[in-house]
Amino acid sequence: MKRIITNHLSPDLAKEKGIFEWPIWEKEVSVFNWEYDSDEHCYIVEGEVDIETSEGKYTLSVGDYVVFKRGLQCVWKIKKAIRKHYYFPEN
Repeated sequence: MKRIITNHLSPDLAKEKGIFEWPIWEKEVSVFNWEYDSDEHCYIVEGEVDIETSEGKYTLSVGDYVVFKRGLQCVWKIKKAIRKHYYFPEN
């Protein structure tokens, strides 16, 4: 099972889905390890990041809609300060 699922959404479609009502998380250029203890859905509105996992490397940027699955262990390498809307659905 893939631990990261990505799609690209237009801002209009993101707005239709109510994504811009979700909370915002921001982080400066940095590198850190992360493990997801629940699923997270997010939509990138600014910046660029490489996510390195045992499945490979994912580059995420503006307009990407991402689902990080519970149990994912990864390294975030933020190349341009990131700003994203995020949501934790009931698991």
